[in-house]
Amino acid sequence: MPYGSAAVAASRGLRLPPLPTIRDLVKLYKLQAIKQMSQNFLMDERLTDKIVKSAGRISDTDIVLEVGPGPGGITRSILRRKPAKVILVEKDRRFLPTLELLQECSQPLGIQMDIHQADILRFPMDKAIPDVSQRLHLIGNLPFAISTRLLINWFKDLSLRQGAFRRNDTTMTLTFQKEVAERICAPLGSEQRCRLSIMSQIWTEPTLKFIIPGKAFVPKPDVDVGVVKFVPLKEPKTDIPFDVVERVNRHIFSMRQKFCRRGYSTLFPEEQRDETTYEMFVEAEVEPTLRPFQLSVDECLRLTEVYWQLIQKNPEIASYDYRGPKAPKEEELVDY
Repeated sequence: MPYGSAAVAASRGLRLPPLPTIRDLVKLYKLQAIKQMSQNFLMDERLTDKIVKSAGRISDTDIVLEVGPGPGGITRSILRRKPAKVILVEKDRRFLPTLELLQECSQPLGIQMDIHQADILRFPMDKAIPDVSQRLHLIGNLPFAISTRLLINWFKDLSLRQGAFRRNDTTMTLTFQKEVAERICAPLGSEQRCRLSIMSQIWTEPTLKFIIPGKAFVPKPDVDVGVVKFVPLKEPKTDIPFDVVERVNRHIFSMRQKFCRRGYSTLFPEEQRDETTYEMFVEAEVEPTLRPFQLSVDECLRLTEVYWQLIQKNPEIASYDYRGPKAPKEEELVDY
């Protein structure tokens, strides 16, 4: 078996035993990326080290859960930081041999590694991480096809303090298409500001750490990639149920180029839409002719609060679907 140089400077972390390079392993096991699964391999160890460094300090008592490790490039960089435990969640069984090789190397280093062949969207965090006495880091080069859905799922878990977020210091360091990463972190007034911006900034402080050019991946995607770190806020900005917050903001941003009242108004039955919308904006003290991207997190939450109060008095409004029974479900509304 051909071996490449895997040695790194001591300043970059723990020195791993000699291993084949990721490029060699990909060739050896004939691992071709599957387009339908949005797979792209990151071969450059300098970049994988930079991703893991963006996660912040990882101590020898911490747990790191990596999403979609593939052949294990980022996994190697995680091991160099010597956490107490590494949990790998990989859906594609073709990568198991290369990950098991890393598992063998981790044992003499005193690092426990668990490998789960599973879909991260259905992965039982509570069972995989029953002990919450150790700090958890979530790291992953996410498949583009699931990145937004997974992020929303994790925000919901964070709001409920469940799953990976039973502690309030679980950080996420994740990759997204560059445009999505920029939208997540978009500040007030940015035309890129969208539902993801608001949802991210209600429960976390997201930071765009750096951009990886598409040419660094194999195969090269059509877009560049942004690495975003999310740090949970010590105090979330609302205690309104997550599904209500998401519903309101999805409607607000479903008509991005129109006044914010237009999308918001679709929360209400047509026969009472104009009057109710007017009352909600007055009560929330929000200017109805602002564009959605001009709304602050606080203004979005005030609009959510008055809607929440209304549906508690009139529960039937919560199930109203302005698109009608033959139209797409609400989950299919997009904000970009």
